[in-house]
Amino acid sequence: MNRNAILRNAKTLVALALIGSSCVVSPTAAQPADYYAGKTLRILVGLQVGGTADTFVRRFADALKKELPGNPAVLVENMTGAAGNLVFNYIAEKAAPDGLTIAYSPYQALAQALDDRSLRARFENLEYLGGISDTRVGYMRTDAVPGGAKKPADIVKADNLIVGAYTHTDFESTLSHLALDVLGVKHKLVVGYRGGSDIFLAMQRKEVQFHSTSIGTYRTRSDTFIKSGEGIGVYYLLSTGPDGKFERNKSITDVPSFPDLYQEIHGKPPSGESWEALNWLTTQTSELAYAAFAPRGTPAPVLSVLRSAFERAAANPDFIEKSIAANGVPYGPVDVERGRAIISSLAHVSPTVIKGLRTSMGLSN
Repeated sequence: MNRNAILRNAKTLVALALIGSSCVVSPTAAQPADYYAGKTLRILVGLQVGGTADTFVRRFADALKKELPGNPAVLVENMTGAAGNLVFNYIAEKAAPDGLTIAYSPYQALAQALDDRSLRARFENLEYLGGISDTRVGYMRTDAVPGGAKKPADIVKADNLIVGAYTHTDFESTLSHLALDVLGVKHKLVVGYRGGSDIFLAMQRKEVQFHSTSIGTYRTRSDTFIKSGEGIGVYYLLSTGPDGKFERNKSITDVPSFPDLYQEIHGKPPSGESWEALNWLTTQTSELAYAAFAPRGTPAPVLSVLRSAFERAAANPDFIEKSIAANGVPYGPVDVERGRAIISSLAHVSPTVIKGLRTSMGLSN
């Protein structure tokens, strides 16, 4: 699919998302158009400057500024800590509910599902504004296996693969851990990195051998690393239905899907407790990768202004085009109705999935 076709499809998807959410978001006329005039909107992102999340939020902020009535200043601030959870705690506990401070950061579904003490906020108690979906790609150093990896399936030859991570329980490291566990690859997590760019530098220094990142980052930051032969894409994650069926990502042809890789290695589809946990987490993190929230108690008219501006910014042709140019793929917007449904589903996660997550991660049940 050429670039123009991708752009047309992206615009079509955004238009459909806007139609589907029109019954949820109130008209912007409900709030005086000059509310934001002369004010500053702070957008807090929970990871370091220069990382994938930070770069995305700053690009989106440029588009959002154009769509907010009153032409306010829009300031992106990095609030790192607690593996990305600090920013949500701040929104829940300290930020004033006036629509002038919001968070836009990786959605921490895993932390809430596991009752991680570093996340005191509950997403269903925050005001969802908008978000994007994503696809995660696992890649490794080719010298992580004896003789060098020639194909993705060679990962099973690795002896105690070193995986870079923020903590033992953040969603990115857990996706890596569960995927390798399901594949049967012995590995260990090295934690303490502040963001994906730190982990990538560690891979270049040969301190880390494996990492999970977004498809956009894989296509950009990791591109030269892969093309040089130092690294190789191993799989991309997608969720399967109860019948085991799944739809491959047509824009990813150089890396196998995880179910296809498992089939190649083991001669059968993936199954078991760890697979169920991985499949659930993939659904959560793929359908809603980054999410924006305002504090609870933010006035409904202000929320209406923000949500409408988020929708228009996501549909902005210039934002879409720049995103495709930077990432090679368009972002998939997640409207208010769908975002709320995903967040609500956290309260109904299967006990089997929770057990699988905790067992795989070495946590007490």
